[in-house]
Amino acid sequence: MAESLGVDEIIATLLVERGVTTFEEARSFFRPSLDQLHDPFRMKDMDRAIARINDAVRRRERILVYGDYDVDGTSAVALVYSYLRSFHRNIDFYIPDRDIEGSGISFKGIDYASETGVKLVIALDCGINAMEQVDYANSLGIDFIIGDHHLADGDRLPNAVAVLDPKRADCPYPYKELSGCGIGFKIVEAHQEQRMGVRLCDNPDLLDEVHREKRQDLKLRLLKYLDLVAVSIASDIVPIMGENRVLASYGLKVINTHPRPGIEAILTYGHIDARTEEERMEHPEDKSYFRKELGIADLVFLVGPRINAAGRISGGSAFDSVRLLLSDNPVQASMLAEEINRYNNERKDLDSAATEDAKHRIATNPEMMAKKSIILFDENWHKGVVGIVASRLVEAYYRPTIIFTRSVVDGSLTGSARSIKEFDIYAALDQCRDLVMHFGGHKYAAGVSVSPENFEAFKQRFEKIVEEQLAEGDLAQDIEVDAEIDFGTQITPKFLRILKQFSPFGPDNNVPVFVSHDLVDTGYARVVGSKHLKFAAISLTARSRAYPAIGFHLGEYYRKVKSGTPFTLCYTLEENYWNGRTDIQLNVKDMKLEEEGSN
Repeated sequence: MAESLGVDEIIATLLVERGVTTFEEARSFFRPSLDQLHDPFRMKDMDRAIARINDAVRRRERILVYGDYDVDGTSAVALVYSYLRSFHRNIDFYIPDRDIEGSGISFKGIDYASETGVKLVIALDCGINAMEQVDYANSLGIDFIIGDHHLADGDRLPNAVAVLDPKRADCPYPYKELSGCGIGFKIVEAHQEQRMGVRLCDNPDLLDEVHREKRQDLKLRLLKYLDLVAVSIASDIVPIMGENRVLASYGLKVINTHPRPGIEAILTYGHIDARTEEERMEHPEDKSYFRKELGIADLVFLVGPRINAAGRISGGSAFDSVRLLLSDNPVQASMLAEEINRYNNERKDLDSAATEDAKHRIATNPEMMAKKSIILFDENWHKGVVGIVASRLVEAYYRPTIIFTRSVVDGSLTGSARSIKEFDIYAALDQCRDLVMHFGGHKYAAGVSVSPENFEAFKQRFEKIVEEQLAEGDLAQDIEVDAEIDFGTQITPKFLRILKQFSPFGPDNNVPVFVSHDLVDTGYARVVGSKHLKFAAISLTARSRAYPAIGFHLGEYYRKVKSGTPFTLCYTLEENYWNGRTDIQLNVKDMKLEEEGSN
């Protein structure tokens, strides 16, 4: 690979680790193109879905676009609704209320469809297991198209006109990891292709000039929707390889060059700042900021939570998130973003309080500290933040975690589950099927509801499953290192230039982590922000330049680093922008001082 591509062997190693093993695969990886997208009509039932949509448009039937209340669901609704509304005005959208209806397709939502004369519902990011709900809709004369990306619970599927889900057992679609919004995009792609009489998968060399122009026009028409797909890919933590890599790459380009008013307003309230975190800590009085080029991490931490917030907090509504994403009026978008930002601030307060409460319970309970899983219940914890709390506890304790609160609707205990890479939490919940009311999700994240009388039995069985499947060593979180790197010879401008082309980063394509040995500080180490270590590292054994480094939460190493103790660093490489200057910086993930031994 190194020879065929003319790159450093470390770059070739990074590619092979990501499943890229040929020159052609490397070219596709480094040059994502819409030409690489798969034919949407390869998805099972896509032809039936497009035919039913065409019938609805021809008959001027009322269409309802239905989606879940999270980022993936609301972005999917905004995408499909905005596309259909561009040529079909008899259309509406619906988002279920988290507290009253829960996630997925609700009977209340179907009743709303019936009351408003809807004849076709397009459900996105949900519905793969909604057998009873779809049967109820059929009895009312309402057809369903399901567009989901979750696993089906068994072999049975809803009795819908079309069930679009790459994960269904009989679906030949070659890429299985699309987000819910990604499924929505494939519906739009398929419909637009049929309307224009040309497909993205057509070989342009075999088309006449008219069809080549049509194909180029098709690309431009689809491009404007990819910002929403990129936000969903980032927020739903799906792999950023294959088709998702293409969609995310183009979506980020749209966001960084021509963001829609709703996303622009979110970025304004998110105070996107090109300075690094330690620079902001050192100069807190400087409130100025300028827009940097956004990556997947910015969508995960700055955009996604705000879109999510309206559907999580009492008094808010995920309808506002959809309206924000649909808005083409900057003034209206700014007003909606301001309201959603208030919900996000409230969400952060509730999240912080519940997390600290949970950590206190764990720390003061030796029996809980000794368990391999964490299951906690408090009826005062807000339903909208239990998933976030579960994620924070996994980060802190690295245990499969389920956080429960009480449903205000039926009194059941409703929980969010998060897991570690060594444990399939969806499979574990499946083994507790007889003790739960319902559950759904993925290998690492799921939702579950349990009746109060079954809670203790569920807790005991779940913890027993975890105890049997996880060894003690599985609970020690590892940092996976991609390669060992030499300070003196291997950090070059060309190396960094190619490394940047690995973006967008995310699951299955994380930012490469390197390790270097026999390093020392140049003598200017200091602690910033009370607990973060800032220093400059240089090789002790080979001639090299010194590189500035920041180690978040590594302030405890300050005295030994300052004294000249040699160390090994585990880090990522990043560009640091400050006062108009760009420099290479090490973002230190962990460090090992020489006297600490070899483990």
